[in-house]
Amino acid sequence: MSSRERILGRVERALADVPQDDTPYEQAVQRDYLREHGNRSAAETVDLLAENLADYRALVHRCTEAELAAVIAGLLAERGSRSVVVPPGLEPSWLAATDVEQIADRAENTPHELDRVDSVVTACAVAAAETGTIVLDGGPDQGRRRITLVPDHHICVVRVPDQVVSSVPQALQRLDPARPLTWISGPSATSDIELDRVEGVHGPRTLEVVLVSDQASGAVNS
Repeated sequence: MSSRERILGRVERALADVPQDDTPYEQAVQRDYLREHGNRSAAETVDLLAENLADYRALVHRCTEAELAAVIAGLLAERGSRSVVVPPGLEPSWLAATDVEQIADRAENTPHELDRVDSVVTACAVAAAETGTIVLDGGPDQGRRRITLVPDHHICVVRVPDQVVSSVPQALQRLDPARPLTWISGPSATSDIELDRVEGVHGPRTLEVVLVSDQASGAVNS
């Protein structure tokens, strides 16, 4: 029996004599709230995502699929990265234009080893424009959660408009709640009582988001 099974067993025994709710869970909470705010085209939704990502101090870039490898290589070079963590399912062509050492995402990777890696490149599961939030679900092209929490520089590729939705409720409809979800709104940061912002506290100090589409548009850096 696993630890999870033991814990769930204790919870079940503790609730054995608790009466059932009069109102089923599906009816207990009103869910008639707005699914999104305003009517936007797909292009406007992507623009809103870029604006809110930048507002959270993420660095936003736009390119086509054909330009992606060169953009990623340029970002790694600009950062001075000598090594990059690579999820097992990441498209190999994304890193074809760089000779930076590639570190495979493996179960054996320790936090100390990951802390010595300069950057990580991943895809994403979905992005919510209204909150400027990117969600990772541990898929093959995103890797284990720790590879996006320990290295100080994260390059995240978002396919637009396919992976962009307006709101968090819409994002949740695309996600499997049983998967390890990581919600990212800008680089890791916190503030003390005097509101002094400190970045890189419990995640990457620098988040760079590459919005990839089939139509060319100039890079947006914020």
